[in-house]
Amino acid sequence: MSHVEDELTSQPECWTRAAKEAGRHRAVLPEPGERVAIVGCGTSYFMAQAAAVLREGAGQGETDAFAASEFPRGRTYDRVVALTRSGTTTEVLDLLGALKGSTRTTAVTADPATPVAAAADDLAVLGFADERSVVQTRFATTALTLLRAHLGLHTDAAVADARTALVTPLPEGLADCGQLTFLGSGWTVGLAHEAGLKMREAALAWTEAYPAMEYRHGPISVTTEGTATWMLGEAPAGLAEQVGATGGRWIQGTLDPLAELVRVQRLAVAVAGRRGLDPDRPRHLTRSVILTP
Repeated sequence: MSHVEDELTSQPECWTRAAKEAGRHRAVLPEPGERVAIVGCGTSYFMAQAAAVLREGAGQGETDAFAASEFPRGRTYDRVVALTRSGTTTEVLDLLGALKGSTRTTAVTADPATPVAAAADDLAVLGFADERSVVQTRFATTALTLLRAHLGLHTDAAVADARTALVTPLPEGLADCGQLTFLGSGWTVGLAHEAGLKMREAALAWTEAYPAMEYRHGPISVTTEGTATWMLGEAPAGLAEQVGATGGRWIQGTLDPLAELVRVQRLAVAVAGRRGLDPDRPRHLTRSVILTP
């Protein structure tokens, strides 16, 4: 079993532990009413997108999400939360360093023995969710679970759905599709982008991701026989029928959207295996992007 397979199967246990520990991290996570930005790179950026929508939707305060390299330095926030598994990503460390002394910062990380410990004002450490694989699975979803629990939005049903996602067979023939599009709405748009990234990283697959209502505005033109469109969360009325009319395959997610992402992770590993790829060693990628002058 590859590292990524082993790690993605441990997600129900990681989510349960993160939810239990949310209270211990309360003091370093955003308070209601704070104006917050959540940042990250790659997978962590997409988790930041999901978390930002959840927080603002819960009435906790204005919340934005940015790739760390695209943070608007002239904008004022009460707190910036950085999601960083490795604690060594250059763009995240540069941003935290620039904010030092002016904006309160919290890093959610898997490894406190890294430069992020000095760069951030506060740490929320999820060491139990750290990973050996380059491709992120459990750390990303566990960090989002921590934030969901902090907002009072995590339920045991999400964990139960994750267990279902691990044992339910994937849709027959899906691994043979030549192109996959992932759709989301609200907080699941970030999950859709992450689903597409997982397939590209692990399996070198042609994937795209969009807000569901945007799919009709051009992207649906690539949908045809031999492609699949996977909806994470509730679909807009009529969209499934429109996809069906193209000859493409429609996959409607029925589990908690974060658990539905686990199904996509499994698909990525399955497609990688069919193509003779090692999902632990994705092409051109490393566990952390560390830039040198």
